[in-house]
Amino acid sequence: MSVDAEVAAILDALNAGFPKVETMTGAQARAAIRARLVVPDQPEPVAEVAERVLPGPGSDLPVRIYRPVATSGAEAPIVVFAHGGGFVFCDLDTHDGICRAMANGVGAIVISVDYRLAPETRWPAAAEDVYAVVAWAADHAAELGGDAGRIVVAGDSAGGNLAAVTALIARERGGPALAAQLLLYPVIAADFETDSYREFATGHFNTRAAMQWYWDQYVAVEDRDHPHASPLRAELAGLPPAVVVTAGCDPLRSEGDAFADALAAEGVRVNHRRYDGAIHGFMTMGMLALARTAQKQAWADMREILDPAR
Repeated sequence: MSVDAEVAAILDALNAGFPKVETMTGAQARAAIRARLVVPDQPEPVAEVAERVLPGPGSDLPVRIYRPVATSGAEAPIVVFAHGGGFVFCDLDTHDGICRAMANGVGAIVISVDYRLAPETRWPAAAEDVYAVVAWAADHAAELGGDAGRIVVAGDSAGGNLAAVTALIARERGGPALAAQLLLYPVIAADFETDSYREFATGHFNTRAAMQWYWDQYVAVEDRDHPHASPLRAELAGLPPAVVVTAGCDPLRSEGDAFADALAAEGVRVNHRRYDGAIHGFMTMGMLALARTAQKQAWADMREILDPAR
């Protein structure tokens, strides 16, 4: 499978510029990624951005709350978003752009979660942090101007794992009820011998060596088949509707495709969008037409699930 022409034009630079995190400590990798952050001069406008600190299961949890420029009614949907970064790095700032786009595109209040990172805090803490924010959002929906009946859990890459696991936890604990889950090229299982891992082990931005290192930082080998680490191993019936985006030239493609298929096989409504020329992380690369197309489609899919009459 070949990459999109626009992706091909920047792929060498992406490969050369991304640090070899598998040779680093977690703290070193975090610093290296942070040093690469370029903040846009003019971020996408939203109605409001607010910082809060919420009580979490292990420590206080910083969150960033985005209000959309426009909503379809008095009470907006609420999206709780978990950023990617291999469970080890990235933060509220690295994913500010996609949260702004999501808020406006879906017409939702987006709450981005600064969950605890590995290896300093290992599995299952990060998912428990995201679940805690979902529970807080349900309890404080009226204060936020949001609709407690339309709460979505979302994430990209490792954050997609946390979102999928949070949906499992919410079902197991009897709530809060979730209206949907939005999973962007999610980490779903610790299987490094899938078709896509073999085909795209190197040379396509995200590598197998890096993914193996992320898992090593996050969760012990003996726990990796637990459904709260690998959602593909879970019983999936009764989960909320899912929008799943996968990238054709991504080592994670096979597991994301398999998860979408497994959800559908258990009767869960699934909108699966696969972009064959795309690489891992492409939806945060706003210079790519493919990223803009995928964002527009994902936001439309979410709007249709949350407000079918809209």
